Amino acid sequence: MRSPLSRQRSSGLQLAIGTYVIWGLFPLYLMLVRTVPPVEFVGWRIIWTLPFCLLLVGLGRHSAELRSALADRRIVARLTLSALLIGTNWTIYTVAIQQGHVFAASLGYYINPLANVLAGTLFLCERLNRRQWAAVALAAAGVSLLAWGAREMLWISLTLALSFCAYGLVRKTTPVSALAGLTIESAVLLVPAIIVVGWYATGPGGSSFLISPHLSLLIMLGGVITGVPLMMFAAAARRMDYSTLGMVQFIAPTMVFLIGLTLFHEPLRPVQLACFVAIWIAIGLFVWDLLAQRRRPQPR
Repeated sequence: MRSPLSRQRSSGLQLAIGTYVIWGLFPLYLMLVRTVPPVEFVGWRIIWTLPFCLLLVGLGRHSAELRSALADRRIVARLTLSALLIGTNWTIYTVAIQQGHVFAASLGYYINPLANVLAGTLFLCERLNRRQWAAVALAAAGVSLLAWGAREMLWISLTLALSFCAYGLVRKTTPVSALAGLTIESAVLLVPAIIVVGWYATGPGGSSFLISPHLSLLIMLGGVITGVPLMMFAAAARRMDYSTLGMVQFIAPTMVFLIGLTLFHEPLRPVQLACFVAIWIAIGLFVWDLLAQRRRPQPR
């Protein structure tokens, strides 16, 4: 019989895989709202995430849990920090895309898993065995190939990687549920988001939300598409080792790459192919080790 800790980690792994698959498909949604300026879109994401969270709080009768979190100053302070980190991450990503630094932006999410592994060993006292360290080394070698080709804009990649790594670390160590945490984070970012969309509304182009009912619906859908994977991520981070969560994260940028290759017909360079081969061998090693651990007899 599997131990409660083993079952918890297994459910965390399932949530993590689901999260990164959703994020891997996110470019398809972005293509539907590509007429919305990126920074304005970030504002609308925040604005529509909050009512979605409040709806779930009401339907699931989690209001007592939310009030309890709001009454704890330490939790509110930590969630304010995590809100600023995720807001910074979204903003830098969208500005980088807007200015044409797509490669540097995508590289950030290849560096992020390695940052997660480092954070797990340094701050959470997680230990990796030799097989896992070999997997990390392989992945690091693959990512280094990409990083060498983006040296000038590497600061964008590093900022994206470190901000999301820190966000996950704060959420993992904050004793609050995924729903209550995201609700408070969205509330913290609400005023800046309103200022952003208001600024665009008074500009020459007007508000994107008023262009057409179809686009308005897609923008509103952004609250669901933002909220669901972030809640799943927060829940997964609380249930599994942060190092393992980091390795699973390679799913999302690899899916983004495959979408670009197959649907948007982006060229495949040899250095990219070498990087992905190294990363997938690393993931294979990590999965092999996880399966080997599951086959070992569990203590009763």
